[in-house]
Amino acid sequence: KFEMQRCLKGHNDKIYALKWSADSNNLVSASQDGSLVVWDMGAYTKKLGIPLRMAWVMTVDYSPNGNLIASGGLDNLSSVFNIEDKVGWAAEMVRPHRELQQHEGYVSCNRFVDNEHIITASGDSSIILWDIEYQQPIQAFIGHSGDVESVAHNFKSNNTFVSGSIDMNAKLWDYRLKSHSSCINTFTGHVSDINSVSWFPDYKAFGTASDDGCCRLFDLNSYQTLNIYGKELEEANGVTSIDFSRSGYYLAAAYDDGPMCLTWNTVTAKVEKYVPHVMRVSSVEFQPNGNSLATGCWDRNLRVWV
Repeated sequence: KFEMQRCLKGHNDKIYALKWSADSNNLVSASQDGSLVVWDMGAYTKKLGIPLRMAWVMTVDYSPNGNLIASGGLDNLSSVFNIEDKVGWAAEMVRPHRELQQHEGYVSCNRFVDNEHIITASGDSSIILWDIEYQQPIQAFIGHSGDVESVAHNFKSNNTFVSGSIDMNAKLWDYRLKSHSSCINTFTGHVSDINSVSWFPDYKAFGTASDDGCCRLFDLNSYQTLNIYGKELEEANGVTSIDFSRSGYYLAAAYDDGPMCLTWNTVTAKVEKYVPHVMRVSSVEFQPNGNSLATGCWDRNLRVWV
């Protein structure tokens, strides 16, 4: 199995989301204790604490240059913090650098497109592309018939992104097309809410995680399901979060219950390794340089696995 390298303690409540910085040196975690914590992953120490005005945080992301952090949750906002050269408990950052306000439902997922733009997915069934500096929505993507739970930007082409929703569909969108026609394709197959979407490393396929207990790998060119992970599990516990390893060999999946966290072989769709936890794992992400796997758990701890 994956061996635990470190267990990072410091949050006082459930961890809901985590994200590696692009250079693999830092990791930010979001917890229901009402804080974001930036960890120095070389020393395994806390680097920065950011207080949130509203503790119900659901998502966090790191800008490509590492200077901005964005979080969103039940306050219907995406809050962007400028963390350049900041250390310690940043009480003055309780007022965010920028606040993006337009959604009429909770913000379930926010993902930087580049250092100036971000996409947000919401419980109001829409996805919005923002200009961060001017705090202005550039375009709204309407097409899902239920809460949008996850989005993932294509960093290879920079023109497309995928989304997953409780309407059981995943959709592929193109920024360059006008709103009503920007959904290029809809991917079906899941029989319950989709909680998480993640690109395969070559950006020619993407994975989805669902409450039906399965993960699916969809191919962009053929619009087909390439593989299903979890059909042979005894109990179908919902999958909360997924991520592919840098090589694409592993698919890490976090579960509500039961196995809690597994890594699948993406080709054979067999369980490769168990990643043991005692409580629900809310978030998994491989380090961008491919060295380790980070997991965030409801037992308040972050764990790093190699």
